[in-house]
Formats: sequence, structure tokens, C-alpha cells
Amino acid sequence: MKYVYGFNEGDATMKDLLGGKGANLAEMTRMGLPVPQGFTITTEACLRYVRHRTMPKGLMDQVRESVADLEEQTGKVFGGEKDMLLLSVRSGAKFSMPGMMDTILNLGLNDRTVEDLAKATSDPRFAYDSYRRFIQMFGDVVMEVEHEKFEAILLEVRESEGVKLDHEISIEGLKRVISEYQALLKGLGREFPQDPWVQLRMSVEAVFGSWDNPRAITYRRLNKIPDDLGTAVNVQMMVFGNMGMASATGVAFTRNPATGEKEYYGEYLINAQGEDVVAGIRTPIPLENLDKDMKKVFLDLKKVFERLEKHFTDMQDFEFTVENGTLFILQTRNGKRTPQAAVKIAVDMADEGLIDRNTAIARVIPEQLETLLHRQIDPDIDVEPIATGLSASPGAASGAVVFNADDSVKWRDDGKKTLLVRIETRPDDIHGFDASEGILTATGGMTSHAAVVARSMGKPCVAGAEAVRIDYAERRMTIGDQVIEEGDLITIDGTKGEVMLGELPMVEAEISGDLERFLSWADAVRRLGVRANADTPEGARQALRFGAEGIGLCRTERMFNAPDRLPFVVAMILADDQTARKPILEKLFEMQRSDFFEIFTIMGTRPVTVRLLDPPLHEFMPSRSGLARELELLRTAKTMAKVNGDISTEMLTDELIEEIAGEGLERVDIMIEQRANMLEKMKDLFEVNPMLGHRGVRLGITHPDIYEMQIRAIAYAVAELIKAGKKPNVEIMVPQVAIVEELRIIRDIVAKVLLEVSDEYGFALPIRYGTMIEVVRACLIADQIASKVEFFSFGTNDLTQATFSFSREDAEGKFLPAYEVLELVKGNPFSTLDGEGVADLMRIAVERGRSTSPELKVGICGEHGGDPDSIRIVHGIGLDYVSCSPFRIPIARLAAARAALELE
Repeated sequence: MKYVYGFNEGDATMKDLLGGKGANLAEMTRMGLPVPQGFTITTEACLRYVRHRTMPKGLMDQVRESVADLEEQTGKVFGGEKDMLLLSVRSGAKFSMPGMMDTILNLGLNDRTVEDLAKATSDPRFAYDSYRRFIQMFGDVVMEVEHEKFEAILLEVRESEGVKLDHEISIEGLKRVISEYQALLKGLGREFPQDPWVQLRMSVEAVFGSWDNPRAITYRRLNKIPDDLGTAVNVQMMVFGNMGMASATGVAFTRNPATGEKEYYGEYLINAQGEDVVAGIRTPIPLENLDKDMKKVFLDLKKVFERLEKHFTDMQDFEFTVENGTLFILQTRNGKRTPQAAVKIAVDMADEGLIDRNTAIARVIPEQLETLLHRQIDPDIDVEPIATGLSASPGAASGAVVFNADDSVKWRDDGKKTLLVRIETRPDDIHGFDASEGILTATGGMTSHAAVVARSMGKPCVAGAEAVRIDYAERRMTIGDQVIEEGDLITIDGTKGEVMLGELPMVEAEISGDLERFLSWADAVRRLGVRANADTPEGARQALRFGAEGIGLCRTERMFNAPDRLPFVVAMILADDQTARKPILEKLFEMQRSDFFEIFTIMGTRPVTVRLLDPPLHEFMPSRSGLARELELLRTAKTMAKVNGDISTEMLTDELIEEIAGEGLERVDIMIEQRANMLEKMKDLFEVNPMLGHRGVRLGITHPDIYEMQIRAIAYAVAELIKAGKKPNVEIMVPQVAIVEELRIIRDIVAKVLLEVSDEYGFALPIRYGTMIEVVRACLIADQIASKVEFFSFGTNDLTQATFSFSREDAEGKFLPAYEVLELVKGNPFSTLDGEGVADLMRIAVERGRSTSPELKVGICGEHGGDPDSIRIVHGIGLDYVSCSPFRIPIARLAAARAALELE
């Protein structure tokens, strides 16, 4: 098997075999650029080494042949006394992994050849500096001796000579460094090899082994790079930037990687080698200064800029060395860039005719847009976090710490910005979400209540910050030794999952300029529609600002959680029968009609899908333990009042004192009775597994008056808008359906209400009827369900939970991270759609549903609707639209376009 390819044998299409670096070196060689000659050992050789932990048979024979070819091309001899050939050995995977794997420079030097090099170049300082660098790299990378041990020796020699920088060390000092480096290795039982061929073999093995070093594994996991690609090894003739003041080394970008501006961007150092630029020991010089230091080299470099970008049609990040006034290009790759730069470069290159618009769309990763759409901490600010958690909802926010939702509202009403800090959140904290700038929780995962609601509201959220300890009674939290009191200012970064002390400066986001144009190109390509999950007027407006084509999920229960409505909802739950519920439902009807009217008005003719009440009723009730504690306090206060003749407020909470409002024992008796009734009712509502219990359509069937109230509120809102000459586009969606007959029962209620309202207004109400598909049985009988509805919308959070038999909260908090490390699952299935089981169920549902109703419209409204990988899957399944939180709308627009380009 052929394991080794000369740079003149490959090209840019061979990245699977030669890695990105090797393929690009071959391509630059074909272009005639000044590339130091060399060869590439293939990724296949690496994979065989990783599997068997031994060099593939015949590999080193091919390496010797390639070194011989290199000697013939260069007129130099590997290990020779004069015109010696020194080598660099660098890793190079298919996908760029900067700094994750290993590099060795100046290979071939030893105690004898360093003296030959000194004589041949008449520059002993250069020779011994190169040798000490080689021993240090070899000892660190190949012999696995801690880098700090070498640095300590270097520091000691600098201090003894009274110099600050490495290039100021004398020749005798360099010889001392070399001697002490070798003594260090020998003392550790790791003799430095003098044979250049042994050095080369050991270096190749070390680069192969670096494919599985911890930082490389972590980088691949974070960037979704497969583990089975392996790395190539590039062996290249050394050129030297440390041969004096006519030599230099540097890194350049064909465009500014931070802003995307077309300019000569980069840094260099005179009389240095490559690692000096990135090590930070010396301050690099801005590239534009090269015009003054080495004018001819700068003119040559400008030509390289033009040729590289024109040839590779992307912004290039390349390394160069100047050896005695001659320019060499050591490598090139597509440059890493900020999200802002990614969009600008894509748009500018399309405008310049370098690429077409479809290529521009493919150049920007959807996730990159996320940081452009939320307020972010000023990138010029560098502050260490005091705690970290999950990046549950992107964006950044600063505010005063408060520990309950009511305080968020009070402080907001006083003109203060707050961050709501909770151990965990509940649905009745929704008003606190609205009032606060962001949310921090000590527990919970990426799909916890806090995370889901925060994303839907566009609020930054850091969830599961386990270092945070909260004491509600003392109104403080601690992070290690740091104590943070209520009212203290902190900043959270939901994009990075970080918590910082104090208020940090922010930058705002908007869709305009290059981003607006870029997204319009994506819209022209995508097939999938993009809607928003929005439950409030502000959410609807935000969705439109980000380009939503409608609302795919309007959750009616979010409206119930508002502080002015929650008491009515609790009263509705406590009512014994429909007669007792009726006056309460009439009040809720007016509130919901007003809500729907405003949202429908904002959305105009765009579709709005309203989901009828989904969660179990107990979620709207206070916590049982909290109620029991209040009841105990009230009963104790009443007992003491009988003895003392007055109510003592010392043991009561502020909320209870405010509720008593000086009315005395009669009021206390009423409060005791209320809480006793609530506790009794909560016993009736208790379920062993509420997520699989009395919720969704099941609640609508056992309490039809609740669903009827919601349907009537929708109908009247639509009727009023039609009466005003508007054309609302409204859909009613039933959740948790598993049995076809469930849909018939609810449809009868819908038909009855629509007929009554139509008769009252004198015109028909064009409201469509559909269902969520989130139960496994519903997927399997989708052909039957399709005969009763006009659309499906997948609720993939619940469908994933049911398919895996995972409790979402428990899985994320306990075993899912371990499953991901062990690769039992390909990522968190609640973040990215399971492409096998869950996707297959969806595919079955779509095929069977459309077998009955070919024009059946199908969407997705779970959290997966805003995930690019999930969007690619649902595009392939044949869905019509996705729906996601407003701030993920632009991400979904781009992801849908990329899916269309990739799959069609």
C-alpha cells in the first residue's frame, strides 16, 4: 500500500488521504508558489498505527525513499556534514484543528551536525538556537516531558545572563541550555537520540499518537469532527526565519478574520521561528510594517495574497518564512473567522464574483449567527467568570440579583434591572422571566423549564450552574468563597454559560446590512418555511423582526401564568364542577380573547397556530411543601392570637403579612381554609407520572369547558378582525393526541363554537384544525389521524422522551453526559433530533398521513425546530416548515437553505 506522497503528487481534492494541510501544500506546489519541498504520510497510515499501536509495514521504507527524493530535489543530505537537510514534521487532519496536534521543527540536528551547521552557515548562534529549539520540541512532543521543565531551564539561563528574551542569549548560554536539556532527559531515563532516522521515526509516531491526545479529542467533540479520520504527517524541508535580520516568520490572513474587511492582515517577527509568533514571548509586528522592513518580500507576499484567495476562493490563513530575503509559504488553510467576519466575507466575495450566492450560503455555519442576534458582552472586555453552567439561552445580561419572581416585578416597576436567580424555576415564575433581564439556575439542563422559556422569550439563561449555592431565607447565594447578596450586580453570558461579577458593557444586535442581504439569499433557496414559537405580543413582534413567516406554536398556558391571571386559574382548578367554574372561565375568556386579538393583529395574514392547554393542572398550583408550610404558620399564629389577644407577625412571611393586611383573625381563618382546600385539591391532582398523565387532549375531554373557553376566545378574536376588514390566518392545534376518537370529540366542540360565533357575526370563520404529533402511537396511526385534521405539527421534545423512555430532566442531569462521552448516543437527543428512532417515527407519520391526505401540511414546533442538524433531517423527511424561538429564526432560515443546497 502506498503511504507516502510527494507534494508534487497530490492536489486539493485529496484531503481525505493527505489531510487538509498536505492537500493544500500539494496544491500550492502545483500552483508554482514557493513551497519548501516535502512529502505527506497518509491518514490511512495513521489509522493503522492508532488501531495496532505499531508503524504500518513498509512505511519507513517509503519514508526513506521520499527523503532520498527530497535530497535529490534540494541538493542537501539528511544527516550530512555540509548542505545538511533538516526537516519539519507537522500534523494535518482533513479538518483544520489549530494547535490540537503536534509539530517538530529542525529535525536532523544532533551534537555533531549542529557544529557542521554552525560552520556551514558561519552563524553559530543560529545553529545552536535551532538545536535547543529542536531538543525542547522533541522532548515535549515525542518524549512527553513537561514543557515547563524546559522553560525553567531557559528562564534560569536568561536570568543568569541578565537578558529578557530568548534571542538575546549568548552562544555559550545556548550551549548550556542544550547541555541541561539533554541532562534533564537523561535524568528521566529518556536519552535524546542522536541518529536523525530514529528522530524521524519517533516524531512520525508522536504525530500519529497526537490524534488521540485529550485536547484533540475534546476539539473534535466540540466541533463535531469524526474520530475515525486520522491525521496525515507532513515532512518538509526546513527553511529558517532565525538566520538573522534578513530572515523572519509570520502568519497572514487574506482578509481580517475579526471584521471580514479585505486587507493585508497578520503578524511577523524578524529573526525568529514559527512558534515564537504564537508563544507570546515576543510581541509580533503588524504585517503592514513588513513594507518598511522587507519591501521586496512584502511585494511578493501581496502577490501570494491575491493568488491564494483567487485559487481557493475563500479567506486563507497561511504561514510564511523569510530565509535570507527569500519568501517561502509553509502552509495555507481556510481561515477561522468571527461570525461577523463570516457573513461579511461571504457577501463580499459573492459581490466580487469570486463565489456565487449558493456558495456564500454554504460558507456560513448557522450556529455562527447566534452570537450576532443577542446582546453580547463587549468583546473588548476580558473578565474571568466566577461560575459556569450550561449555555441554555444565548445572549448576555446584567442586573441586580433577586431570588423570586415577584421581586423581579417589584424591582422592575421601580426602574431597576434584575437577574432572576433560582435553584430551579416553575411555570408560575413566568412574570419574573418577563420582568428580569436574564435567568440563572443552579440546577436543570438545556431543556429545563428555565432554558425552554428563556429561549422562547429571547432571555439569556445560564442553567445548571452547580457551583451556585442559594439561600432563599437569607436572600444570598455563594460561589465558593464569594458571597453575593440580593441586589448585588452580576452579568451572565448565556452564549458561553458564564457568570461574572458586576455590570459589564454590552453591544446590541440587529439584522441589517450584510446580514440582511445574506439572509435574503438564504430565503430564496430554502424550501422549508420558518415560523416562530411565540406566546406574547412582544414575542410576535420580535419574530417578525427576525423574519418569521408566522407563529407555529402559540402556547395558551403561558398566558395563564401571568400574575393577574394565575389567581383565576387557581380558582378554576379549585372549583368543584362546571357550574362553579363558569364565572371564572368567563373572566379568563375575556383575557385570552384580548391576548389572541393582539397577537393575530400583529401577525396580519401570516399563519398563527394556537395550541390548546397542554400541561397538567397541578403545574399552575403553588408547591405543596410551600402551602403546607404556610398553613402551619397560619394555624400557629391563630393559636397564639387566642392566647395573646393579637396576631403576632414575627413568624409569618412578608407575603402572608401583606395578604392579612391588618384584617385580623377573620382573614386568617379564610386563608387557612383556602390553603387547606388547595392542599386537598392537590392530593386529587397528584400523579405519579404527570408528563404521561392528565394533560393535553385528555384534560380537554374531562374538562371540555376549559377547551371550549379557549376555542371561543380564538373564534371571537378572529371574528372581530374579519369584521374590521382584516384577514387573520389562524389554526387550532390539539396536543397529546393518541386516539383518533379524541380528535373527533374536540372537533365537535370546535365546530359547535365556530357555528355559534359565525351565526352571531354573519360570516364563516376560516380556522383550520390540526394536531400535534408527539405520542408514538399517533405516529403509527397517522393515516387515521390525517382523516380528521388539516395539519400535523411534531412536538419532538415529548416524542423524544417517549421514544427513548428518558425523563428529560433526569437524563440530562444524571446519565446523558456519560452516554455522550461513551458515544452511546450521538449528542443530546433533546438538542439535536435523533436521526434514527425519532426521525423514523416522524417519517412513518408523514408517509402514512399523506397517504390519506396528500395535501397534509406538516411542521415541527419542538426545540429541535431551531437546531441546524435537526432542520437538515426534517427537510429530508419532507416537512413543510419549522418553528422555533424568535431569536433562532435567522439560524433556521440559513439552516433550511443549506439543507436545500446539500440534499437537493
